[in-house]
Amino acid sequence: MRILAIDTSSLVASAAILEDDQLLGEMIINHPKTHSQKLMPIIQALLESLGLKVTDMDMIAVAGGPGSFTGVRIGLSAAKAMAQPFDIPVVMISSLEGLAYNLPGYDGVICPILDARRGEVYTAAYRWQSETLVTVLEDQPLPLVELLEKFKAGHAARIVFLGDAAEKFKETIFEVLGTKAVIAPPSHGMQKASSIAMAALRNHQADAVKYDEVKANYLRRSEAEVTWEKKHGKQSEQ
Repeated sequence: MRILAIDTSSLVASAAILEDDQLLGEMIINHPKTHSQKLMPIIQALLESLGLKVTDMDMIAVAGGPGSFTGVRIGLSAAKAMAQPFDIPVVMISSLEGLAYNLPGYDGVICPILDARRGEVYTAAYRWQSETLVTVLEDQPLPLVELLEKFKAGHAARIVFLGDAAEKFKETIFEVLGTKAVIAPPSHGMQKASSIAMAALRNHQADAVKYDEVKANYLRRSEAEVTWEKKHGKQSEQ
């Protein structure tokens, strides 16, 4: 099974190719250039460096959110554009689950948190049981304080936080949870396409679909949609 994976759900743009359990190559750019500028050159360079073509792929895995609305759309569009001409199956992987795969075998609760603004985070929680990643908390937007109180009351194990909100809110995390909390190092806290590929291989091969059936997992509407509805909602109902 050879998988091309893409993650553009955050500032980081990443592409990777996995063959069975072996990572053949990965490229990561953590830079504020837009994903529309970064992504396709990364994929092309990765394929060329490995002497492969898109047609050599058995599956395309893409981070489908939550995260940056624009980034997720660009990643999904790229995956669909490559899959359509060659009828390659596509699988959408939660950005949060992908982050959990950054910490294989961690003995405790893994809690990815992505900044959702307005005091909220996109979050989920996982634990490893042997080599299987088990979901403890489903993907959802939550006020950060509410999430931390859940852990304070309900989990005895140490909790490792990772994702772009972990560093941003680390003072609040430690204030509520103290030594119960761990912040993953930056090298393990950013989104990686290789983790998306591994999640696809281990958990989601059966979820692959045709390119036109793939849907994003935004968890909530974008700021632009909310603003438009506030301005035009009443008029559109008339």
